[in-house]
Amino acid sequence: MLPDHAAFIIAAFAGSALVIGALIGWILLDGRAVRRSLDAMEARGVRRRSDRTERGS
Repeated sequence: MLPDHAAFIIAAFAGSALVIGALIGWILLDGRAVRRSLDAMEARGVRRRSDRTERGS
């Protein structure tokens, strides 16, 4: 038999799992959007600063 506050504990765990799942989904979708944006910029000829072949002082 479950304790008196089992419903609260189950709801808290379910809510936490839902929030964590939503954050993971958001990160994945945002990562795809950033990747598309970077690919579009590279296709236009924009290069990253870390891609320099010459080093300045």
